[in-house]
Amino acid sequence: MANRYQYGTSPRKIETNDKKEKSRQNIKIVKDLPKQEVKISKQQKMKHRKATLLVLAIFAVLFTISYRNTKINEKFNEMQTLKAEVSSLQKENEQLQVTIENSLNLSNIEKQAKEKLGMQKLTNKQTVYVNLPKKDYIETATEKVQVNEDKNWFEKFVDKIFDR
Repeated sequence: MANRYQYGTSPRKIETNDKKEKSRQNIKIVKDLPKQEVKISKQQKMKHRKATLLVLAIFAVLFTISYRNTKINEKFNEMQTLKAEVSSLQKENEQLQVTIENSLNLSNIEKQAKEKLGMQKLTNKQTVYVNLPKKDYIETATEKVQVNEDKNWFEKFVDKIFDR
């Protein structure tokens, strides 16, 4: 082995292998070769078109499914909000029914009448008794009521003929 350290300020020459140099010389870079035109047969073109159409069809189907799912989600969310609104309205309705039932309580009505209207319960002095005969009867009218209506000449003629 050679000593790899060099003492001095001038750089050391790199030893080159002859094999590496020869392989580099054998590689030729070709830049200006014309591109070869590749002829595509009709069958290959049809396969390419079919593949393209298949990809487009799959994309369309997936897009349709995705769109449908978004619409379903929108309707589901709308339905959930409407259900929540209905349940809140039902609770409010039940609360209003309870307050109505409480306000229809006789003690509450009596309390309201005393406080707001200044009413009082009847005393024995305010009670008046009325005597009614035991027979109920109806009096008939003694006079005949005539109604004068304005009639045209044809109605008057028909009334005279049929004695109405």
